[in-house]
Amino acid sequence: MFSFFLRKNFLADYLHGLVDIHNHILPGIDDGAKTVEESIGLINGFRNLGITNFICTPHIMHNYYQNTPETIKSSYLKLQVELKRRNLDNVHVDFAAEHMIDENFETILEDKNVVPIQSRYLLVEMSYLQPSINFDAAITKVFSHNYFPILAHPERYAYFHQRKQVYSSLKAQGVLFQVNLLSFASEVYGKEVQKCAQNLLGNGLVDFIASDVHNIRQLSLIKDVKISNSMLQRILPIIEKTIHTFY
Repeated sequence: MFSFFLRKNFLADYLHGLVDIHNHILPGIDDGAKTVEESIGLINGFRNLGITNFICTPHIMHNYYQNTPETIKSSYLKLQVELKRRNLDNVHVDFAAEHMIDENFETILEDKNVVPIQSRYLLVEMSYLQPSINFDAAITKVFSHNYFPILAHPERYAYFHQRKQVYSSLKAQGVLFQVNLLSFASEVYGKEVQKCAQNLLGNGLVDFIASDVHNIRQLSLIKDVKISNSMLQRILPIIEKTIHTFY
């Protein structure tokens, strides 16, 4: 029995059917795939893991990736044409965006230039250097526009690691948490991020899981992620919840 709990599992073996709600596979639009060919390569790599449903979420970030609903849809349509040309009928792709909560976020929210997931959820992020000054006000406005905010990779904000009460506070506000698959491997984002992801999961604070893949290297690393059996038992319901919510 003791060896059973110590056994390591490849996380990739349990991702079949996952709806990947956070990735950067749309071509030529941010720091993800640069070409349609790269997008197809990523999609084929995901297919090998049993993942064929994607909600693509390119960055909207003031002064860096100034995407709009129009630019994102244009990139999406290019990918759709190529999927059809290659007869990849079993691949389903939709689009949304990952919104940086910066000085321009509330403006695009008011102007209806955000790109929600399935019209209901808004994927948001903060800088890795410091928390957004206007985060609380922005989240209040997200709710006022009838969206559910999903905070991308909360485990990667190092400035919260020593302020664990922040996570409970955000959850109390109604903020949903999406953790990255690669956060469960210390080799990728580091041991502190891995520990935080495990703690969030163990405390029942994680709502969704996704890849946040930008390139083929990151996708290949997902195949190497190993987790304990006890951690797997906590992750499996999150995978199922993600599928059930967004399929």
